[in-house]
Amino acid sequence: MRKLAILIGGSGLVVSCQTPPPPPPPPEAAPMVDPNNPLFAPGFMAKAASGDQFEIQSSQLALQMSSNPGVRNFANMLIADHARMSQALAAAATAGKLTPPAPALLPAQQSTLDQLRTTGPNFDAAFRGAQIVAHQQALQLMQNYAANGDVAVLRNTAQQAIPMIQTHLGQAQMLSVAPPPPPPTVRQPGERG
Repeated sequence: MRKLAILIGGSGLVVSCQTPPPPPPPPEAAPMVDPNNPLFAPGFMAKAASGDQFEIQSSQLALQMSSNPGVRNFANMLIADHARMSQALAAAATAGKLTPPAPALLPAQQSTLDQLRTTGPNFDAAFRGAQIVAHQQALQLMQNYAANGDVAVLRNTAQQAIPMIQTHLGQAQMLSVAPPPPPPTVRQPGERG
């Protein structure tokens, strides 16, 4: 019996001398998402929504400032197509359990829109130039996100937008805008013309 008591007592000492198991590792932190990076959903959606708003608002301005039928037809097409793109982006965000982007202009697009408002008789040429740049940027944004974006449903939306943006870019490049007419020459009295 004495041996049994020693054995039980000794095993109690051995158990009490063991080190406790290490604590479980902390849960892995969610990866940091840069809200400005266009390959992450927040950055992509902000840039895409701003691009659509720029196309819509600059085209509405074209309808006010231009009498060129080609510019006006192009502007009407841009308004309709980019309104549909905005709706598709919002639907994709909702499907991806994300907050749809606000329809707001980023500072760069706001600045370009402000410049367009002050172009006066050179509006048609400035509008054409702004549309070429905006569609080149939109095409790059959509192609990059479609290839490397972080949310599948948004990648699909970006992929579907690419053909339309390519069409718009081609049409902007072919848009015929005449330079403004030269100012009338003022003749002095007695001058022969």
